[in-house]
Amino acid sequence: MIGDWRKSSHSGEESNCVEVGRGPDQVGVRDTKDRDGATLRFDTGTWNRFLRSLDERD
Repeated sequence: MIGDWRKSSHSGEESNCVEVGRGPDQVGVRDTKDRDGATLRFDTGTWNRFLRSLDERD
């Protein structure tokens, strides 16, 4: 189960955001406007590679 949902502090109070949550072996991404809707799920290895690729762009 995915929990501990968080959104970026740069989002302020806006509702047009995504949240990221963590589970034992996965990470979830969901829309703050539809928290009960679909959740994109990634295994932690894939998520970590995604984050590293963002760092490499800077």
